[in-house]
Amino acid sequence: MKHIEGNFQGSGGLKLYYQSWQPQVPVRAVIAIVHGLGAHSGLFNDAAEYLTPQGYAIYAFDLRGHGRSPGQRGHINAWAEFREDLHTFLLRIQEQAPTCACFLWGYSLGAVIALDYALHFPESLQGIILIAPAIGKVRVPPLKVALGRMFSRIWPRFSLKIGVERNRQAMAEFLKDPLRHEYGSARLATEFFFAEKWVQKHASQLKVPLLILNGSGDRVTPPEGSLKFYQQVSFPDKEWYVYPGNYHDIHFNIDYSDVLTDLGNWLEKHLQGEMSHQPAGCYIKTPSLQP
Repeated sequence: MKHIEGNFQGSGGLKLYYQSWQPQVPVRAVIAIVHGLGAHSGLFNDAAEYLTPQGYAIYAFDLRGHGRSPGQRGHINAWAEFREDLHTFLLRIQEQAPTCACFLWGYSLGAVIALDYALHFPESLQGIILIAPAIGKVRVPPLKVALGRMFSRIWPRFSLKIGVERNRQAMAEFLKDPLRHEYGSARLATEFFFAEKWVQKHASQLKVPLLILNGSGDRVTPPEGSLKFYQQVSFPDKEWYVYPGNYHDIHFNIDYSDVLTDLGNWLEKHLQGEMSHQPAGCYIKTPSLQP
């Protein structure tokens, strides 16, 4: 596996950090990853190590205001900045691999960004993967939501700690990671809630293969929101997996290897074109048994 780092010019000329993991075998498809709020692109090494030997080239970038990208932590001026950044990123990738299938993977906040993109540019994607998508009843303290809405117009850069609830292992790793943060601005809050409602309203218009993965114990983005969205999607090629007892930070869950296996199997089926327009599936995964 070859690791590459660099920068590209996003919306408004902002230089955004990206990295990619290239397979040693011929590239069969491209996977672009969009991380969640307070996270960064470096959190997907395990996924890259699993998928690159199978011929997948993995690309991820740090959203503006996150990781190694510039900007106020957790702030945007308008949701369109996220969409335009992702659009530019995917165009650059597809210029390098014009004949390769492209799958888009969004995690938490990144899942809403990915869905918004897929609804605007479905022709550019062969499938979309959502892990712990921030749709439905996202559990942010009501007072902080109210403050965000109040200050969005008069003080859009006003920022608060979001206070996302995590399991102990995830929280310990979070505190050790200097590239992560817990902040969200007033403008980001209002832009997010508007985009999330727009995505839900247009769920029936999604026309790309869909995979949703949730942990049943996720207290940040409960799976009920994913189920509602899943049921609203009329495109028949869709699957939804729930992993009992797993939390929001799914990459710290005991059975993360099962998640990667299911994801890899779904990619393989869609890369071969076997699942196009086939009946939908909804799967509840049994927890792994320890010896």
